[in-house]
Amino acid sequence: MAIKQFKTESKRLLDLMANSIYTNTDIFLRELISNASDALDKKHILSLTDSSIEETSPHINIDINKKDRTITITDNGVGMDKKELEDNLGTIAKSGSFEFKKDLSEKDEADIIGQFGVGFYSAFMVAEKVEVISKKVNEDKAYKWTSDMDGYEITSSNKQETGTQITLFIKKNTKEKKYDKYLESSEIQMLVKKYSDYIRYPIEMMIETYDYQEDGTSQKVNKLQTLNSMKPIWKKNKKDISQDDYDEYYMQEYYDYSKPLKTIHYKVEGNTSYTALLYIPSQRPFNYFTNDYKLGLKLYSRGVFIKDEASEIVSDYFRFIRGIVDSDDLSLNISREILQQDHQMNVLKKSVDKKIKSTLETMLEKDRDNYEKFFDNFGSQLKYGCYDNFGINKDVLIDLLMFKSSKEDKYVTLKEYVSNMKKSQKEIYYASGESIEKIKQLPQLEKVLDKGYEVLYFTDSVDEFLTSIIREYDSKPFKSILKGDLDLDSKQEKEELDKKTQDNKDIIDNIKEILKDKVSDVKLSNRMKSYPACLVSDDNLSIDMEKVLKQLNQENVKANKILELNPDHDLFKELKKLNDDKKDISEYAELLYDQASLMAGLELEDPSKFAKTLSELMLKAIK
Repeated sequence: MAIKQFKTESKRLLDLMANSIYTNTDIFLRELISNASDALDKKHILSLTDSSIEETSPHINIDINKKDRTITITDNGVGMDKKELEDNLGTIAKSGSFEFKKDLSEKDEADIIGQFGVGFYSAFMVAEKVEVISKKVNEDKAYKWTSDMDGYEITSSNKQETGTQITLFIKKNTKEKKYDKYLESSEIQMLVKKYSDYIRYPIEMMIETYDYQEDGTSQKVNKLQTLNSMKPIWKKNKKDISQDDYDEYYMQEYYDYSKPLKTIHYKVEGNTSYTALLYIPSQRPFNYFTNDYKLGLKLYSRGVFIKDEASEIVSDYFRFIRGIVDSDDLSLNISREILQQDHQMNVLKKSVDKKIKSTLETMLEKDRDNYEKFFDNFGSQLKYGCYDNFGINKDVLIDLLMFKSSKEDKYVTLKEYVSNMKKSQKEIYYASGESIEKIKQLPQLEKVLDKGYEVLYFTDSVDEFLTSIIREYDSKPFKSILKGDLDLDSKQEKEELDKKTQDNKDIIDNIKEILKDKVSDVKLSNRMKSYPACLVSDDNLSIDMEKVLKQLNQENVKANKILELNPDHDLFKELKKLNDDKKDISEYAELLYDQASLMAGLELEDPSKFAKTLSELMLKAIK
């Protein structure tokens, strides 16, 4: 029979398939195994209604011939006749699986993988010639389809068994690509394990191994081995899986020495059906906050591996989740490597997100200890999720947030905080710092705690950014105790402070003049009890926000600092005497400012000058 030429359009598409669409040549084996699995599915379905069709040990076989540089994939499935070889292989992008599936009733529909009609041609990424020999079930004749990409021919064959045999004549190595690796059994085993481990039929190959004798000697032998496990753990009935089984799968799959904190195994049926096996790790990966960290979700379609790091199916604020999602209804593009961004994918993502959120909510309500362990590791991710994209997801995540607080140093949710607020309290108070220990030492904390108010401890760099986005909870605005006037004084306390301010106007103005390049204002305050001074900011940029922005190399962004003085502290009273006697109090004023800066966690502008001034004043006191 004369060689037939592919049509111009088909030839262009074939070139594209072999050279451009697939970015990873390894997946040629996945495509051919998927097609073989389809053929076995079709035969099984036909056998249900046709008693003349027998299913005899359905399997897929792989054979490597290094000498001839061939890989052969054989199945004993439904097979193809001459017309089907012409239609399915001679016409690019016509899918036999798709046509077969259209003919099925809904109740008989099988999990046909190869619906795209082009996966077969991925073979030309690694092969210079492809030979297909096939015999259709209940047919007497077999046929051979051969192509080197320029054209194809179909001839008769003497194949006796029903099914299809595909032989790839592997290309020679180039500078860019080493094709020899595909002739190594270890490489084929690895590819089957990675991409086709959960194909439902055994994938078999002769493997060279050692046969050990009773006398201690051994000899090389070839043994037929099954390369795939066939049924993934997530496809099994939950009642047949122990927690140890779940843990073992997780630890092996993700090379984690610790058992997962939480296992989520569920199935959804509907317009977008899928099975998911998700894990919340018990420990935060060491590289979690680096660019090296990879999203832990894997995506399968009907048990066939599609991709790692499937960010399309889970929101970034849940990026700590590991596991798999296996969907029967994915709309993949023709290479199966890129997901189509369609309504189906959005539905899948929303469903996965919803399940993760509901699991966390249940943990928070019924398993508080484990939820707090989770939050210690990944709580900052939820906070970033609230803040990111101008707070578009804040309503989804806000009730999952927790903060340590001044009330017993325990975690508290915003809902719990608000429910415990005193009747007179109008705002949610918080204090920012590098650690809880440092926050507890803040002078600004004294008055708030003295009034019996609970204070949230903000120790994550994202916390203050977060309040700028969420602003309030249950109509209660957030208020930093390190900012502006807290308005905690009674009417009498305010009147007394006004009088003290008037009585001490001279020293206040003097200190303000001395520190004019460092602070925007100097004022008396009832905020402190045991400290002489503290630094606060106005209601715009906070001091802690300034520190965070400096870490981001934004050196020119500064908070408007206010030095607050405690008029009842002995140090202030002594300074007032010196000021009244027209003494120079510059050194004392700057020392007060430096002390307040240190307590606020700021770096001193001139540490040497601070140390020198402190030493001189200590010497004066001693003499």
